[in-house]
Amino acid sequence: MSTLTDDVRAALEAGHLAHLVTLNEDGSPHVTVVWVGLEGDDIVSGHLGSWKKLRNVGRDPRVTLSMETGGVNPQGLAEYLVIDGSARVTEGGAPALLQRLAHIYLGPDVRFPPMDDPPGGFVLRITPVRVGGVGPWTA
Repeated sequence: MSTLTDDVRAALEAGHLAHLVTLNEDGSPHVTVVWVGLEGDDIVSGHLGSWKKLRNVGRDPRVTLSMETGGVNPQGLAEYLVIDGSARVTEGGAPALLQRLAHIYLGPDVRFPPMDDPPGGFVLRITPVRVGGVGPWTA
């Protein structure tokens, strides 16, 4: 059974920037901001280069993703989503994923990446293990 409820899926696909935490070699956190989407039960983000976050995942697949969702709960608290998961990196497919996400994050007529023949890049795939935060997903 998926840990991604309809409310979690809606939050992940709404175009809110996500904060991705990976672990550096010394165990310290490395935080970056990423666009996210869904492919089945995996949370995905596209990357044109082999950035530090991807190298970190290659060494230690534990990640945490957090995002504000734009909602407010009945007590007046801003809703946010925190997902702990296990990540893996697959080669290729980043331009198509980034184009799909750009339509959500930047607008329907945007071309992204804005270059001819972008590299295949990498797709980060997160399998959720635990969902938390403040929102209907923790009720």
